[in-house]
Amino acid sequence: MSTMLIQHSERTFRQSLLAMLGICFVIMMVALDQTVVATALPTIVAELHGFELYAWVSTAYLLASVVTIPIFGRLGDYYGRKPFVVVAIVTFTLASVLCAMASNMLLLVLARALQGIGGGMLVGTAFACIPDLFPDSKTRLQWQVMLSAAYGIANAIGPSIGGLLTHYVSWRAVFFVNIPVGLMSVFFVSRFLPRLKPKHTTQIRLDWLGALLITLFLGCLQLSVEWLPKQGLSGPVIYVLLTCLAAGFLAWKQQANNEHAILPFALFKDPTLAALFRLSLLMGFAMFALLSYAPLLLQGGFHLSASRAGMLITPLVVCITFASIINGRIVPHLPKPEVMLYLGFGLLLICVTGIMNISPQTAHSLIICLMMSGGLGLGFIMPNLTIFVQETCPRKDLGISTALLQSLRMIGGMLSTALVGSILNWRYEHDINQQFAKPVASLLNDPQVLVNVKGQHAAVLQMNALGEEGLLLIEQARAILSSAIQSSQWLGIAATLFAFWCLRSLPQIRFKPQGA
Repeated sequence: MSTMLIQHSERTFRQSLLAMLGICFVIMMVALDQTVVATALPTIVAELHGFELYAWVSTAYLLASVVTIPIFGRLGDYYGRKPFVVVAIVTFTLASVLCAMASNMLLLVLARALQGIGGGMLVGTAFACIPDLFPDSKTRLQWQVMLSAAYGIANAIGPSIGGLLTHYVSWRAVFFVNIPVGLMSVFFVSRFLPRLKPKHTTQIRLDWLGALLITLFLGCLQLSVEWLPKQGLSGPVIYVLLTCLAAGFLAWKQQANNEHAILPFALFKDPTLAALFRLSLLMGFAMFALLSYAPLLLQGGFHLSASRAGMLITPLVVCITFASIINGRIVPHLPKPEVMLYLGFGLLLICVTGIMNISPQTAHSLIICLMMSGGLGLGFIMPNLTIFVQETCPRKDLGISTALLQSLRMIGGMLSTALVGSILNWRYEHDINQQFAKPVASLLNDPQVLVNVKGQHAAVLQMNALGEEGLLLIEQARAILSSAIQSSQWLGIAATLFAFWCLRSLPQIRFKPQGA
């Protein structure tokens, strides 16, 4: 099957600008949601009483996104991307309202899964609209400054908005932030984003069996990662692992022999694409290990307010944008553009290593510097991976290649969130039960008591009634939580070091000449 986009008249600067504004609002909505929720999450869990589902607030979103990104990336290749972008915006916005209305952790997790479906549709289609609009790589890099700015604005204000709304209004307000951005996105996308219709030389047939097997494989993979550290090789875990392996094998067989595969495995045979896909997986692993638990470290471990924690995390997301803009200026002129990936992973390694060694006494200026290092590193990695994949893949697989890159980043995030969460839970509960008497340990077994002011006050009163020094024990529990979070960050360091090893096998990147 060969695919080509039907190009009409050359777009003017104004048409391109308005179309890009629509994509920018989409990027802002997804980025804003991720940052405000990460900052508010410790407070959310403390109020809804469900620390055992802490990781699932993030992983439900990631799992739903991972499943839908490749499916809608391929559907966009077949039918055009604009209709799916519009439906995705509506789905994401409505799911945000459901998140805000959740009365317990289970309902919140389900609403986040629906939100993840919308987010996956957006990521699978919106990013691939850019090379459709600007086929030339150098022109695309110039216009992507807008995307970097939109992403940076959302990330810059997200942690602070999340912290301020959580502290002064309610955690529910952080989800309502998506509504005005969603309305602006629908307006600009539906009115100004052109619908570039694909033309196919063969009949389109969707591989729904392949999509089902991929969904089953990823779902079982998530469950096995979540359950294995807690339950060991128990009956249910073994059953899930076997189902995961069987679904993965059948999905591979189904996709490898299917002309209309949702995931064309031939892409992995290209050494450049295979290396870039591995790097996206590892970057997502390291990034989410840091972003998902840094707010809990600062709020629960270091006893900072949600607003203060948001202010300390803000430099990380601001520097992602700053580095992306610098990157767009530098990369087209480098004889070896892939050198920026070495720089990016190096800066990310400095950040994760530093976060493992900070304490409540660490100067906030040093924490800000570490966050800046992480942000600069991610800003040098993420846009380059996207550009390099789009320059390497065949034109007919542009959408699925871009979607697969984003999906693998989400899979990395899903795995790291679950693994780090499982290790954190086990380590915290083990140390609490080891260091405190049973009546006290039962009051401190859930880390939400270290974030929830009311719950903490009640726990202190109960410990005082037992003849213990409640405030002193709370501080000891904070030290245990900090140690548990920081020790789990070894996984992020391992992923970053492995990325350096993978970079050795990355062939030299060459930009295609205009019109190629």
